[in-house]
Amino acid sequence: MNIYPENFEQKLNFDVIREHIVAKCLSPLGEELVFAMSFSSDYETVITNLIQTQEFVEIIHSKADFPTTYFLDMRHTLLGVERDLSTWLSAEEVGDLVNSLETITSIVDFFVLLTTSGVYPELKKLAERIAVFPVILEEGSRLLDKSGHIRDNASRELASIRKRKIEAEKDVARSMQAALRSAHSQGVVTKDVPIDMRGGHFLIPVTASNKRKIKGVVRDSSGSGKTFFIEPEAVVEASYRLRELENDERREIARLLMVFTNLVREELTALLQAYAFMGTIDFIRAKALFAIRIDGTMPLMKNRPHVYWHQAIHPLLDMKLRQENKRAESLGIYLTEEHRILIISGVNAGGKSLCLKTTALLQYMLQCGVLIPVGKNAEGGVFDRLFLDIGDGQSLENSLSTYTSHLTHMRNILSYHDDRSLILIDEFGGGTEPQVGGAIAETLLERFNSKRSFGLITTHFQNLKRYAYQAEGVRNAAMLYDVVGMRPLYRLSIGTAGSSFAFEVARRIGLPEDILLKASDRVGDVDLVLADSPVSTVTEEVQDSVEMLEVDITEEDLTDAMIIENILETPVIRPLKKGDRVRVKGQQIVGVLMQMQGSLGKVAFGELQSNIKLNRLELASD
Repeated sequence: MNIYPENFEQKLNFDVIREHIVAKCLSPLGEELVFAMSFSSDYETVITNLIQTQEFVEIIHSKADFPTTYFLDMRHTLLGVERDLSTWLSAEEVGDLVNSLETITSIVDFFVLLTTSGVYPELKKLAERIAVFPVILEEGSRLLDKSGHIRDNASRELASIRKRKIEAEKDVARSMQAALRSAHSQGVVTKDVPIDMRGGHFLIPVTASNKRKIKGVVRDSSGSGKTFFIEPEAVVEASYRLRELENDERREIARLLMVFTNLVREELTALLQAYAFMGTIDFIRAKALFAIRIDGTMPLMKNRPHVYWHQAIHPLLDMKLRQENKRAESLGIYLTEEHRILIISGVNAGGKSLCLKTTALLQYMLQCGVLIPVGKNAEGGVFDRLFLDIGDGQSLENSLSTYTSHLTHMRNILSYHDDRSLILIDEFGGGTEPQVGGAIAETLLERFNSKRSFGLITTHFQNLKRYAYQAEGVRNAAMLYDVVGMRPLYRLSIGTAGSSFAFEVARRIGLPEDILLKASDRVGDVDLVLADSPVSTVTEEVQDSVEMLEVDITEEDLTDAMIIENILETPVIRPLKKGDRVRVKGQQIVGVLMQMQGSLGKVAFGELQSNIKLNRLELASD
């Protein structure tokens, strides 16, 4: 099991990625390869696919004159003449074959000629294996003119036939004009009577009473029977000679086409390989064009499970936002041997699921050979297996509840995960009673960690955040949230757990303050921001700096910053308690002390909330 579940692609909208790439293809040859594109866990295959695409991106950026015309799929035609030895290619098929083979030759020359031989090494390897067909091209060009018709001089016999055919056509015209003059002189037809053409015969329309006055063959009559269409006798004889020459011409053309087709039959295997090469080039080119559209690039690849992405962006979201002149927020996502599993927490609708989907989609794209939108100096790796549990997964047909569905996914993941697996779980442990769900989730997390699996897991459970602080190989991460503007920032901060900001959101939507205070008291020792974590919250100054620089900070960075700050200013803890009405010294605005932790207090001033040093606060008089 390399990919789980079966609808992995649909859950991540990878099918939409395919559609965008298909739209860039020039032929069904390339389109087939896009639909056949699949996840590979073989490092060499992944590397080759990525380098080929990156090289083609460079070709496009260089504005080189790369051939893109006549990307024609001739496989069905070639297989047809292979199956039936009595058939031959039509003139149109010969033209398509020659034009597309000229394109293949131009592509091979582009990569193999000395001027570019060292520039695109992986694409050159593809081209060097492909034969070109100078004899077929020469014979095809000798057979057809530029408009795709058989040349008069394709053979001496054909040239002679066509010369005699021109004379025969003139004889038919002369005979017809003579018959018309004779009929007019006899008063059988008027001077301006139109000549009719029916069934390949030149005919004179006459009335029923005059039909016997012209020697010839009656070929047709009107529905009323009042008009008859006669081919004059002299015209019959001239037309017969013309039709004989036309038959001779068709036989000679068929002979020439059969000779050419037999020449093609001798090279069928190599020809089919050449068209497969054309399809591969079309496929790679389409991936390169898509990469340019999403700012995709190739990270520095490692032959091991590894994710070290700066400025990773969800490509489909970014494409949508660009239409509104906006851009998706970039993420710093890091899964290494030292820190294999990220536990991401934060407010609802704050971007946790987006972070998970971005990771899953980009890793899948990468191992499908598609360049991904990440920053400079990003590093990537190869996983043997990807496991995804996202969405409620309810099934009416199978009578599965949300939680049962999650457990089913967990059972399957447990059966196959190892140290080369990437596990992606959204809302880990959710869907059931929190205490039980959290306990099961923590036990599963321990198992994942013991097998040294890699993972990105979103949750609200405090016990999982605590586990991440305590367990080797696991880290907390938070989706940043603007508590002043009450809006998610969609930026990931690694090293500290996030808060669900349940009280802040509740206050924002207007729940009474007394309800919030009583609820806060009932929370008791289960602090909102993990009171027992090494670093649970960030001072005003440090947080402002993080948001201004838009960088990913680590647990160690925050700890060092707070130690330095404590040295510079020894905190004086006032005898304050949760729920006190307080104000900043020297200020008149009164707020409510919602939470205390270390030297900091979280104070709500109406809808605004801020972390403030306790030694800057004082009790407000009633």
